[in-house]
Amino acid sequence: MGAFAQRAARRRHSHRHHPAPHHKYDKPPHPVDNPPHRPSPDWQHGGVTAATDSPLFPQAPDSADAVLEGLDPEQREVATALHGPVCVLAGAGTGKTRAITHRIAYGVRAGILQPASVLAVTFTQRAAGEMRGRLRRLGAHGVQARTFHSAALRQLQFFWPRAVGGDLPPLLERKAPLVAEAATRCRLRLDRNELRDVTGEIEWAKVTQTVPEDYPAAAAKAGREAPRDPAETGRIYALYEQLKRERSVIDFEDVLLLTVGVLEERPDIAETVRAQYQHFVVDEYQDVSPLQQRLLELWVGERENLCVVGDASQTIYSFTGATADHLLDFRTRHPGATVVKLVRDYRSTPQVVHLANGLLSQARGRAAEHRLELVSQREPGPDPVFAEYADEPGEAEGTARRIRDLIASGVPASQIAVLFRINAQSEIYEQALADAGVPCQLRGAERFFERPEVREAFVVLRGAARAGGNDALLDDAVDLPSQVRAVLGTKGWTPEPPAGAGAVRDRWESLAALVRLSADFAAAHPQATLADLVTELDERARAQHAPTVEGVTLASLHAAKGLEWDAVFLVGLTDGMLPLTYAKTDAQAEEERRLLYVGITRARRVLTLSWALARSPGGRPSRQPSRFLKGLRPGTGQAAVSRLGTATGSVEGGGFTRRVPETRQRTRRAPARCRVCGRTLTDPGEVKLMRCEDCPSELDEVLYERLHRWRARQAARIGQPDYCVFTDKTLLAIAETVPGDEAALSRISGVRSRKLQQYGADVLALCAGEVLPGEEDDET
Repeated sequence: MGAFAQRAARRRHSHRHHPAPHHKYDKPPHPVDNPPHRPSPDWQHGGVTAATDSPLFPQAPDSADAVLEGLDPEQREVATALHGPVCVLAGAGTGKTRAITHRIAYGVRAGILQPASVLAVTFTQRAAGEMRGRLRRLGAHGVQARTFHSAALRQLQFFWPRAVGGDLPPLLERKAPLVAEAATRCRLRLDRNELRDVTGEIEWAKVTQTVPEDYPAAAAKAGREAPRDPAETGRIYALYEQLKRERSVIDFEDVLLLTVGVLEERPDIAETVRAQYQHFVVDEYQDVSPLQQRLLELWVGERENLCVVGDASQTIYSFTGATADHLLDFRTRHPGATVVKLVRDYRSTPQVVHLANGLLSQARGRAAEHRLELVSQREPGPDPVFAEYADEPGEAEGTARRIRDLIASGVPASQIAVLFRINAQSEIYEQALADAGVPCQLRGAERFFERPEVREAFVVLRGAARAGGNDALLDDAVDLPSQVRAVLGTKGWTPEPPAGAGAVRDRWESLAALVRLSADFAAAHPQATLADLVTELDERARAQHAPTVEGVTLASLHAAKGLEWDAVFLVGLTDGMLPLTYAKTDAQAEEERRLLYVGITRARRVLTLSWALARSPGGRPSRQPSRFLKGLRPGTGQAAVSRLGTATGSVEGGGFTRRVPETRQRTRRAPARCRVCGRTLTDPGEVKLMRCEDCPSELDEVLYERLHRWRARQAARIGQPDYCVFTDKTLLAIAETVPGDEAALSRISGVRSRKLQQYGADVLALCAGEVLPGEEDDET
């Protein structure tokens, strides 16, 4: 089998193998879509889990025609186009998932499609889980909905003994350690950022089917800015592959590469797969990489039963090898394809949709030529607000204040999101929301059903369901929700949430989400028992269909793809951040524009776009609002927006600029300077330290350790993470400067007036060498 056989043969004698597959490849073991060594998070979309609305648990439609009820004309056209190639161009918020799941369900219920012959593929476990959940509720049981990698891994596990012999080698959970070792063997030293970027280059090379020796030329042709010299990156890539062979392991991209190899070189296996799957649906088709496209072609073969769904204006993963060309060229490859455009936007108000359309109207390039003009189907709402701030801390504080006001007005915290370009921007918003007493959750963290408290809750609920009427705990419970509350009360749930926004609050919110879910389930199924609810929870866990968790969402724009909220705050919108500085080519800049478009279209009703003129308090206001906002925000066609230099800055909306009351203005600080060399500081970390990172400084290590222990006690007392008291950099600055009074302490960045009032006395006492109450316990 050529190169494939040689590569596979080197893996046969691994001392670590997966257990031999004992099931038919298209019938996964329980739980669904949870293969051995499943990588987490998904490689493209960050492992994000949706905070979905609590459903009403509708009964499945009683007929095929009933499946079509409630669809608009274009969605109905998608649902009934069951033969031949179909291309659905679906704008943001137009109900594409609804259309394609109803299409599959209609085909199954009408007897046109056999459930086991349908394979629906998408890019994240979350999206695949949501699709499975919807299909189940529509009565289309038995349809396979998976990620590309999950489907490929199942097939590879099943066919490997037949194609190669032995068991499939184990999957490498993390590339970085092996990439670092490869670099070391090349006598190259990579810092943390370079390691991440080189790993990303290797992933890009593999999904574009580029071998190590061709990497330098391919990277140059693609206009990629390699983190190291391309030749060096190519050498690291080659040695990384060698190390994997030596240790008989495969990585995430190998799953696709090896599946392609098996299907290409074993026609008998390819025909077995094609005999099983007769009908294919591909969601988010604009995100398909060349390698995934090749795998899809091998699955489909010469047949035409393929439905693809996508939006070129939401192509935001080009850096990983994704390309919208496959979507845009679909009609060329399939001249007789049915093409349906979905442009009725059911998610966002006309004001939000107008802004999104305006942003794309300025776009250039091939994707822009195929943009969809959305038409909102919702009632009018407030105009988007544009807010300018003096500095980043002011932007974070102003955002937190507006969020607190929204929550006070009745908007659930779970329906509010703060979205930023890079994850490094999250910390200042976590801090600001904690200071404002607003709970938050960071997307990209562990999945809901994998949280320890949720797993524990499943155990006690399942035990109570088995006990039934013999559980004294349920004697006073009059209905299903009260039974759930009683059971979860044994795990620490209470009707009132705990104070603070830390781990204790996170645990409470997880259990509260299960309580709300039980109430929804009981409302839809009045006769349901605790055992019925447990069955429903098991189904939702297998589908990764998580309930809503209360808390403001913090997420990068990439991680927000596929999600939506009532209120969205797009922050940090300055040139250099969006678009990022490295977006130098027209194509790269247009992808950054599409990323902003994705952010705008996450908002249902309330949308705020903000930026800061300086990084730090007192810094030179040299930043410019994102070039993408030109012509969209009020006044950019004529007079520039006024700059107030206040904590909340200027706020524009509906064509006017609102001036913030003077009582909310923060004293403007002088530029921060290094206390060692006197250089002006702009980096937030250096500002906190009050010195350049490279400048020498004497650290009182004993004080530093005492401050750490004191901070841990304070964080435990208020039920919040340690950084909500003071960040590590702030503690380090205190231990280096050892302030002797409030004035000196207040000059340390991170010690604002509220923190000074709350913690100043303790910190100064520690700096003076005094022993605080409770500190003796740390010594015993």
